[in-house]
Amino acid sequence: MKIKSLLTFLSIIIISFTSCISNRQSTYMQNKNMALEAVLLSKQLPPYRVQINDLLSVRVKALDQELAGMFNPIGEESNSQALTREKLYTDGFLIDDHGEITMPTLGKIKVINLTVVEIKEKIEEKLLEQYFKEEANIFVTVKLGGLKYTTLGEFGKKGTNVLFQERVNIFEAIANAGDINHIGNKKDILLIRPYPGGNKIHHIDLTDVTIFESPFFYIQPNDMLYVKPLPQKSWGTGTTGLQSFTTILSIFSALTTTYFLIRTL
Repeated sequence: MKIKSLLTFLSIIIISFTSCISNRQSTYMQNKNMALEAVLLSKQLPPYRVQINDLLSVRVKALDQELAGMFNPIGEESNSQALTREKLYTDGFLIDDHGEITMPTLGKIKVINLTVVEIKEKIEEKLLEQYFKEEANIFVTVKLGGLKYTTLGEFGKKGTNVLFQERVNIFEAIANAGDINHIGNKKDILLIRPYPGGNKIHHIDLTDVTIFESPFFYIQPNDMLYVKPLPQKSWGTGTTGLQSFTTILSIFSALTTTYFLIRTL
């Protein structure tokens, strides 16, 4: 009887430690390859090329501001306020299913797969060809209308997020969404990214320091991030060793009490 009780007790301890969340599962950017002394943190990233449903902010300025106003959204003032998503929704230029934006006076302009610099140059070239002379000193600014992405699963804050930055890395995106919960699986983040041919799912391990070298270190507009729960959540035995031990010990105590009550009947 004593041997059986001892084996049961040891089993409880083993189960407790296998069901709790380890430090290796919850720590970001571990150096898993001990031969890796340093990681390139400043890799040259190719410029982003706009896609369908991206929102652009385009503004035209010139010496003749009255003429330049023809190409800006109606009611646009020279001292316009800072960008907001709401303002861009009404005044911005959405890239349609044909990969085009429609600007006042200029009409439709093909911009799909171009960088914001290439779009700027294309608009300037069209303005100089049709409406302005070189002496007009036209100045065109083109910006992405905020970087919108969606977070699902074990995040502190789920839903759609917008950051008004040219580049956002995955850690900035996660921090802006309230970080990943302690029961979130950091070893297998799903990044769902839209491409011209449809969406693709990419798997990312945030516990590996080589994430800095990943082509998915920087998120793109309309990305979705999904964090799955760790198995410990579905087991319901707790996320720490103490929680697991307490839960299983309570179950064992209840079973033992029930057993002895039945024997006394």
